[in-house]
Amino acid sequence: MQSNVRPATMERITTQALANAFIDAQIAEIKEQVGDKKVLLALSGGVDSSVVAALLIKAIGQNLVCVHVNHGLLRKGEPEQVIEVFRNQMNANLVYVDAVDRFLDKLAGVAEPETKRKIIGAEFIRVFEEEARKLEGIEFLAQGTIYPDILESDAGVKAHHNVGGLPEDLQFELVEPVKLLYKDEVRVVGKALGLPDNMVYRQPFPGPGLGVRCLGAITRDRLEALRESDAILRDEFAKNGLAGQVWQSFTVVPDMRATGIKDGNRTYAWPVIIRAVNTKDAMTATAENIPFELLQHITRRITAEVEGVNRVLYDLTPKAPATIEWE
Repeated sequence: MQSNVRPATMERITTQALANAFIDAQIAEIKEQVGDKKVLLALSGGVDSSVVAALLIKAIGQNLVCVHVNHGLLRKGEPEQVIEVFRNQMNANLVYVDAVDRFLDKLAGVAEPETKRKIIGAEFIRVFEEEARKLEGIEFLAQGTIYPDILESDAGVKAHHNVGGLPEDLQFELVEPVKLLYKDEVRVVGKALGLPDNMVYRQPFPGPGLGVRCLGAITRDRLEALRESDAILRDEFAKNGLAGQVWQSFTVVPDMRATGIKDGNRTYAWPVIIRAVNTKDAMTATAENIPFELLQHITRRITAEVEGVNRVLYDLTPKAPATIEWE
């Protein structure tokens, strides 16, 4: 698929049979394009890059080099899942980069949201470049570009969806096997490739990760409170049948404290804000009507289990006037 225009005759992939036919066709195209050369892929663990990784593993095996950069801003268990699924189950040629300290040191004291985004994006490119230079024989760069990325961009493909900004001397030919698919089709293909449901149906997650949900200047202790409270929310939504019902749900920890009481003593700790919304196109969104008893249960768990937190709030604001993310 060399064109960036989806053919009018291309059938929507809605079944495993259609997904299998797409996979077979892409494996043949990848083999023809790549031959016995090596391909590099930035593997975030999101659905698009994960599907591309699984597809390329089927096509070229160890000639795919996946680089997973842990910048410390992923949700609880996500780096471990990437290692388990791709290295242990799929035998991927996976390079794991622990860059947590590097990213968090760069972000120390930075409160402005756009500045945080730029630091995270620029540092990711630097880390990826360093890893690319350690490897020999790489001629191709795989990317999880999908069709909405192309449609919504004035200049072809959105830069923030790709590893843009690499130095000119790192010249790679692109491999973009799912670039003509919509997100729902990518998920069907992911299921057919055997990826786990919690990876295939992963909610939208911002590129800067938890960096834009740990509001203001990121601190390690507040980031950990965010990660733990988010894990509790995801766990309870899954147990109560809301995981597939709510389009996006997460917690936010602001850079402020409130008074409270624990074990008869005064506390001065952070609030956790729950955000759960439904939308069709992300242009508008409404707050999900979560049962009050469940909100009370989640509140009890978060305030009891998460260090440094003493109250929980629920964000009822639609988009607009609010955005879905807080930063």
